[in-house]
Amino acid sequence: MGKIRVKTLGVEELEEDQKKETKKRKEAKELKKTVKAPGLKGGERVVAVGPTEEELAKIEKIQKEAVNQLKESQEPKKKEKKNKPKPARIRSKSYQARVGFVDKTKKYALSEALSLLPKLKGARFDETVELHFTTTEPGVNAMVTLPYGTGKIVRVAIADEPLIKEIEKGKITFDVLLSTPAMMPQLAKVARVLGPRGLMPNPKNGTIATDPQKTALQFQKGQITLKTEAKFPLMHVVAGKLSFGDKKLLENIEAIFKALPASKIKKAILKSTM
Repeated sequence: MGKIRVKTLGVEELEEDQKKETKKRKEAKELKKTVKAPGLKGGERVVAVGPTEEELAKIEKIQKEAVNQLKESQEPKKKEKKNKPKPARIRSKSYQARVGFVDKTKKYALSEALSLLPKLKGARFDETVELHFTTTEPGVNAMVTLPYGTGKIVRVAIADEPLIKEIEKGKITFDVLLSTPAMMPQLAKVARVLGPRGLMPNPKNGTIATDPQKTALQFQKGQITLKTEAKFPLMHVVAGKLSFGDKKLLENIEAIFKALPASKIKKAILKSTM
């Protein structure tokens, strides 16, 4: 007899089932690689094209590293710019010659300081002579009439209704404003204009008076207010003009010193300015 092939019942059906299962798995894998596109009919698919999520993460990491390297390469350049030394300021020969007259480590007597001022003159016009005080505290103030004035024409005005209307329009044509006590409530309307300019009448600086006409003459003759800055113990005073000469300037400065309490003065600097 020839070879006999024994066929087990049900084996062929089992093989067919396995083939179908394998086919379904392949189709499922293919479906995972596809995405739905808007506008397609049911069951239609389009294959996804482009980098995977892992590839995108790698690209993002590379970009961050490149940005960090660029920042690191630029930082030293910025530091080099900051560390560059500033060029030395070049002064004129005339300035250097004037500076040579003054010993910065020395304290000068008033008469000696006044004799130096003409040698230090740098402008072609008549310079103003100033005193700059350092006081023990802010809030130091006084009134003084300079024997020879400040060398400046002082425009004095007395408050009245027409003048208040001019101030409301922003027109300021005076250096000192005087007022009677009765006029002060009306001046409150323009306090925002006068206050920042230091022109608001105040009993401390003698600009509120029962006889403003008489007070105006005193200001025109050389009466000035001595006061420190609002928050700092510093005081700046005009003592006259360089053309006054040593004698007149000396009398003006002595009057200023007499008006101020000696215990409140720590240091005084005399200078001429433009």
